[in-house]
Amino acid sequence: MAMIFLIGSGAGLVAALLFGAVATVSPLALLLSYLAPLPVLIAALGWNHRSGLAAAVAGSLACALFLAPAAGAVFAIAVALPAWWLAYLALLGRADEAGRLEWYPLGRVLLWIGATAALITLIGAVALGPSYGEYRAALEVLIRAMIGAELTPALPQQAEVEQFVGLVAGAVPAVAAMTFVYMLTINLWIAAFTVRLSQRLPRTWPSIPDTMMPRQTLVITGFACVGVAVLPAFPGLAATAVLGGMAAALSLQGLAAIHVATRGNRARPALLGLLYLSLLLLSVWVLVVLAIVGVVAIAMRRPASARPAIPKTD
Repeated sequence: MAMIFLIGSGAGLVAALLFGAVATVSPLALLLSYLAPLPVLIAALGWNHRSGLAAAVAGSLACALFLAPAAGAVFAIAVALPAWWLAYLALLGRADEAGRLEWYPLGRVLLWIGATAALITLIGAVALGPSYGEYRAALEVLIRAMIGAELTPALPQQAEVEQFVGLVAGAVPAVAAMTFVYMLTINLWIAAFTVRLSQRLPRTWPSIPDTMMPRQTLVITGFACVGVAVLPAFPGLAATAVLGGMAAALSLQGLAAIHVATRGNRARPALLGLLYLSLLLLSVWVLVVLAIVGVVAIAMRRPASARPAIPKTD
């Protein structure tokens, strides 16, 4: 037990170091900060969720002591606790009637990734301003500080500048949630693959292309679309974050569906290569198409009964 907490604490310190690297304000540091959840995930997947929780606590304390108390809170909410929670879900299992161990479905893990990303985004928005007016004002100040110099020559009319800043501010919750989805998903895959190579991964390696999100995903996405259209202030912001998180998760679902649909096709390598190349060149539009494919794949799936998973025994 002591070794579990020792490994977790070490992983938390590494995660805090990666998180704190962003303070150097360089592209490499920004890339390293995106990998901050990785040590927590590795500790949780390889040495059980208690080690991941120890990593979350140690990393949060390190950030609070050596950076700032606010940095410790941000690390805990946006990096450590989400990583621990997703690893915990990934290692959930239950025994079926034949005594075989069934693992928590990847589709439900992906749904939780989208929901977690939306929650992180909402908490960040509330922290930026306790009221919606203060949040929008603070966000618009940040947007102007980052891109104001480039905006002025391109948009000489003040009204056009105000409109552009307003559009960017409205899109921030969705974009932030989408970014968190991709960051958490990539880190979870890297961590699981790394732990698998060390032969410490308790879970059998799943067929990732066969991932299928539950039908509840479509219901949540539908309610989020309605909320974006009709809800004001923070409720509308929450709906926007949920829509962004679900859209990103659905785009990954669509990518998995295309992998399955092209099985056995001789042109599969070329088709997938073209798909990934288009992702690099036309990422936004391709992601929209992939999200639509994901919706269709979920809608066409055959319903199957599923019992809630129970934690595996250590």
